Amino acid sequence: MAYEQEKQIAMEAVRQAAKLCETVRLEMVPEAIEKQDKSPVTVADYGSQATICRALAAAFPQDSVVGEEDAATLSQPALATVLASVTAQVNRVISGSTDADVLSWIDHGNGEVAHRYWTLDPIDGTKGFLRGDQYAIALALVVDGDLKVGVPGCPFLSFDSEEPGLMFVAVRGEGTVMVPLAGGTPKPIQVAQATDTERLRFVESVESGHGDQTQQKASNCKFKNSRG
Repeated sequence: MAYEQEKQIAMEAVRQAAKLCETVRLEMVPEAIEKQDKSPVTVADYGSQATICRALAAAFPQDSVVGEEDAATLSQPALATVLASVTAQVNRVISGSTDADVLSWIDHGNGEVAHRYWTLDPIDGTKGFLRGDQYAIALALVVDGDLKVGVPGCPFLSFDSEEPGLMFVAVRGEGTVMVPLAGGTPKPIQVAQATDTERLRFVESVESGHGDQTQQKASNCKFKNSRG
């Protein structure tokens, strides 16, 4: 199978990052958090990127990684306590990590778009993270401008009242599977065919502010009416 090693490394890295993010969210986010207090997100963002970049650097040292964070701000003396928190969280999934290790791993995500590179969003969905709702750790491999492997981890997502925590794993030409973050049997999934009107769904963002709610509701009603 194509990109088997890349897939396995990405899956394990996303699992570790999801574990770190959920630990930060459960322990550092108070029940009533003020909007301007983003310190838990900062710790989770940096920790998630450090964890994933460390795995990618070890397995694929020649690959560039384009992430969201860099260590320039975190390395400033004024943020020493934040760095200490990030390192402490990373140590829970990668024992023996030092501040210098963490800063180096974060900066490994400052690569550039190349023939082959990884793209990473350590936490996609800050609002969802803070309120204990939907967010994702999004990782993908791009080769010659074409997406080859995609592994988004969704720590709070569940279906059919199952335990939260799902990961979606896609490889170009091999389809997509859904796997519990805690481990389990992969389940193949696919989008509905345009002719399968019983399975078609109207999809919108989890965040209401990311779309035009009036237009979306009107479109959804029109879609339902067209199905009879």
